[in-house]
Amino acid sequence: MRVKVYERILDLFEAEGINTLFGIPDPNFVHLFHRAEERGWQVVAPHHEESAGFMAEAVSRMTGKAAVCIGTLGPGVANLAGAMMCAKVENSPVIFLGGQRARITEQRVRRGRIQFVKQSGLFEPSVKYAASIEYADQTDEIIREGLRKALSGTPGPVYIEYPSHIVTEELDVAPALPPQMYRLVGQTAGPDKIAAAVELIRAARQPVLLVGHGVHTARAGASVKALADLMAAPVIQTSGGTSYIDGLEDRTFPYGFSPSAVEAVVQSDLALAIGTELGEPVHYGRGRHWVAGEADRKWILVEQDPTAIGVNRPIDVPLVGDLRAIVPQLVAALRDSPRTAAPELAGWIERDAARLAELAETAPAGTSPVHPARLIVEATRVFPPDGIMVRDGGATTIFGWTYSQAKPHDVIWNQNFGHLGTGLPYAVGASVADGGNRPVMLITGDSSFQFQIAELETAARLRLPLVVVVGVDYAWGLEVGVYKRTFGHGSLETGVHWSTDTRLDKVAEGFGCYGEYVERDEDIAPAIKRAYASGKPGVIHVAVDPKANSEEMPSYDEFRTWYAEGMQ
Repeated sequence: MRVKVYERILDLFEAEGINTLFGIPDPNFVHLFHRAEERGWQVVAPHHEESAGFMAEAVSRMTGKAAVCIGTLGPGVANLAGAMMCAKVENSPVIFLGGQRARITEQRVRRGRIQFVKQSGLFEPSVKYAASIEYADQTDEIIREGLRKALSGTPGPVYIEYPSHIVTEELDVAPALPPQMYRLVGQTAGPDKIAAAVELIRAARQPVLLVGHGVHTARAGASVKALADLMAAPVIQTSGGTSYIDGLEDRTFPYGFSPSAVEAVVQSDLALAIGTELGEPVHYGRGRHWVAGEADRKWILVEQDPTAIGVNRPIDVPLVGDLRAIVPQLVAALRDSPRTAAPELAGWIERDAARLAELAETAPAGTSPVHPARLIVEATRVFPPDGIMVRDGGATTIFGWTYSQAKPHDVIWNQNFGHLGTGLPYAVGASVADGGNRPVMLITGDSSFQFQIAELETAARLRLPLVVVVGVDYAWGLEVGVYKRTFGHGSLETGVHWSTDTRLDKVAEGFGCYGEYVERDEDIAPAIKRAYASGKPGVIHVAVDPKANSEEMPSYDEFRTWYAEGMQ
């Protein structure tokens, strides 16, 4: 069949189950955008290409597939840079397509060329693969190689350039191949390794499941639930894997921030790690809380990238392959011999539930402005049970993971890269991926929210069921705290404060959203409910106590141990 290059690109993505793209159309891509919409794709044009990249990343997290983002040649592609780096560090398989002028323009010896820079070399360090479709008949091999690289080993972004001279050329091609015909799909572990892992699981007295970000982005919760039930083990969340698996909420504890998690780790004689790099926030699986019992503790690691085995700590049984295939292998092998829960598990569950209840009870109430801990308690108490939670910000997020009273099945934030301003684009992308069926709550600080605030218009245009709860202290709260700890109270706090006339609820109304201003804790929950009921995206501007926001961040000492400078 004969097709245009832009149609063939859509064919190749559709073969992977991709039918959403984000970007601002330019001359290179108007044909592709137009045809995508005709074919039933969801085409979302935000107000900034970096937002488009974050939206695409959220889609990849919500679907377990690669996602597509497009940047206009020159400045548009430049705007993608932050999203590319974030996707690289967050291990998100996003395909970044960049427009470019015809190669004849690039090769001429001229000065003053309009909207032109040599792009590919600028981004190669930030992606797993960078290439250019120089000739029309390279379309299949380059798009497939991009998908192969994005989804193989440790997932990550790729950059593919799309020069204008090949945009409307025609190809004579066969139907697009399904993924399993050109890349490895569903790689299982060898039976000998599965047998060795099962032997360790059966012999353990106190196993733990260490569940990371990759479990949720692979959409593998159901199979991990089956494994956890057969192992009768507690689930320890990494900081990047804070979504709760349906049915495991009560025995899932956040590493480092829950005494139950710490006790379970200290007493464990087997750790089965799934979907985690064993990075700094879990002390590489060998420092801090892991030190006790290190000599006797065994490790099983499910990891798709063979070069990652043993890098951060020794591994007794590596299970190399796709966790979506390997976890069912373990489930099948253990099905006839389920374990009985250790007696300590019931106590850990009871004490963690008591911890959450105590946090809700002791979070300071009745203050105006609102204490940030009380903001989190009140907001998360009315979090919709089927909702998607998005986090953004510094101090706000630290209060959030401690005081949250909700246990969402989908949580999105960029824990590894720490890029502020991702929250609103993530929320939009997650809702688009979900078809706008589930309510979304973004809890963020005012500093972070203002990065990409124009995407409120995108949310309003798409009529997304999204409520943004913004803790407003008119400052970079985390950095105010750093100044105070570094130089003492009363010292200069250069560059971290702005006008207290800022009203984010009014900004929201200007974009066609619902807005409310709140300065009492008892008004937070009713305002959130009214925002959802309005039928519009909503912004709840909550004035928070700046002193508490900068000085009373919970578990801050634990958080600082993530930065393991020089740890051997």
